[in-house]
Amino acid sequence: MAHQPEAAAPSPGQDPGGPAPTFHPRQPARRTYAALDLGTNNCRLLVARPAGDGFVVVDAFSRIVRLGEGLGATGRLSDVAMDRAVAALAICADKLRRRHVTLVRSVATEACRRAVNGRAFVERVHAETGIQLEIITAEQEARLAVIGCHALLEAGDGPALIFDIGGGSTELVLIDPTGEDPRILDWFSAPWGVVSLTESEPHEGDSAEARGAAYARMKGRVAAAFAGFAEGLAQRGDVPLRLLGTSGTVTTLASLHLELPSYDRRAIDGLIVPAAAMRGISTRLSTMSQAERATLACIGHERADLVVAGCAILDAILDIWPAERLGVADRGIREGILRSLIARDQPGASRRA
Repeated sequence: MAHQPEAAAPSPGQDPGGPAPTFHPRQPARRTYAALDLGTNNCRLLVARPAGDGFVVVDAFSRIVRLGEGLGATGRLSDVAMDRAVAALAICADKLRRRHVTLVRSVATEACRRAVNGRAFVERVHAETGIQLEIITAEQEARLAVIGCHALLEAGDGPALIFDIGGGSTELVLIDPTGEDPRILDWFSAPWGVVSLTESEPHEGDSAEARGAAYARMKGRVAAAFAGFAEGLAQRGDVPLRLLGTSGTVTTLASLHLELPSYDRRAIDGLIVPAAAMRGISTRLSTMSQAERATLACIGHERADLVVAGCAILDAILDIWPAERLGVADRGIREGILRSLIARDQPGASRRA
């Protein structure tokens, strides 16, 4: 169980871990930045330029690659999964060249951390695409997510909990948001994300009742993983009544809550939704078949098999931290990287993007 008590969160001008990009203070200011996040399920890229107190995205890319598919059973990244990821990364490399990006940080998370051939895959990516992936720790991942999305926290007093449901892991970060930059009070990384939980505890059944029972088993696994962290919070007396989630799970459920015909980031990023509504959607999805879920707008065939695992993780979080409302962020690690790069490269830049 990974805990980091009373750690100060880095400001955007500080490196939240890993080797810092190098530059000379006298060289011309770099004007185009990029952040690449290769996760267990998705490959995502943002290219941005500073503008005012923040930045403007000039290019973006996102593709489901399922790099961690089968990892739980074999301990290795499969050839097919690596091929999918390399193909997506080749597109990213082309965008970096065409946009004349001058400072980039590319990170890989849980799948590469766990896989015995993770380092070999990183070497292959560099040889074939020129992209130098950095395998970051769970702590670095959590800190980058906080930097990227904490500005969307609902106003209020006391500590807040930010969570990131990934493909191979889920990060929970308890923060004190009262200062200009949030202070991390405690954090935890559970080995369950939408891919790893789906493969370890399949959501199967020929009836709604059987599928409901499978969902309960999923949720039980996650609750057991969270138990130690939750106990630590109880001992501290911290009950974070504000929650902010950054993941495909929360943005998808929020889209269903709004009954959007297709995903609209402008409607979702920064949305505050009733926790009870998110629970209700999760329960409804958990009793549906995969084919039925695939017909729903904003889910489709690509997310139909994995969304229930995300629901189980979210449900377990809401069991432990009884917030009445949930903040939704369509931002996270990539935005955290961009904020850090811009602030480091341009010392006069605003501390808030």
